[in-house]
Amino acid sequence: MADFPLDRSEPAPPFPFSAVDYFGPWIVKEGRRDVKRYGVLFTCMASRAVHLELSNSLDTASFINVLRHFICRRAPVRQLRSDQGSNFVGARRELKEALEEFDEDQIKEELLKNNCDWITFKMNVPSASSMGGIWERQIRTIRGVLAAILENSAQLDHESLQTYLCECEVINSRPLTVDSLSDPGSLEPLTPSHLLTMKSKVFLPPPGIRSQVSNTT
Repeated sequence: MADFPLDRSEPAPPFPFSAVDYFGPWIVKEGRRDVKRYGVLFTCMASRAVHLELSNSLDTASFINVLRHFICRRAPVRQLRSDQGSNFVGARRELKEALEEFDEDQIKEELLKNNCDWITFKMNVPSASSMGGIWERQIRTIRGVLAAILENSAQLDHESLQTYLCECEVINSRPLTVDSLSDPGSLEPLTPSHLLTMKSKVFLPPPGIRSQVSNTT
């Protein structure tokens, strides 16, 4: 086996070393039109915590907005792994070109002052989906949770799908180890939720009317 990546073992808070991938699409209703929406998965390489966002499209501009949402909610990211999707490659190029227009010394000074870091994009080689197993497995789990949520739904709107994706973050309450789950005298197993919120209890969403939503693929 290859050496264990440093970003999987280096001590750090959740999400400085993350990976990102898209999944979907879902067809949602916007006025009289049916439009596509995509889920965006961010996962912490060390804690295996998951953060989900909803994207309007697969283009670079949409991904940059999603990335900004993620950073605003989960703090600065030092490294971001991904497959070689055109939106990720475009985002890396666009961010690099934007940074070249700025005063680099002033930016570094401000980033260091606010304890921020540059984002390094680390992309897998083309046609090597097996290298992204850590996030592909998370997407499979999320699809299972989302399928259960949408089991009785016929049609969605954007807001409802966004809410359901947030509810799928319940998978952060899964145990990270199963060594002593069958022992009633063992300590409570560590979960990503412990690291994100210091809580392990699964909180159910408040009751509400679910918008009926459409086809998923």
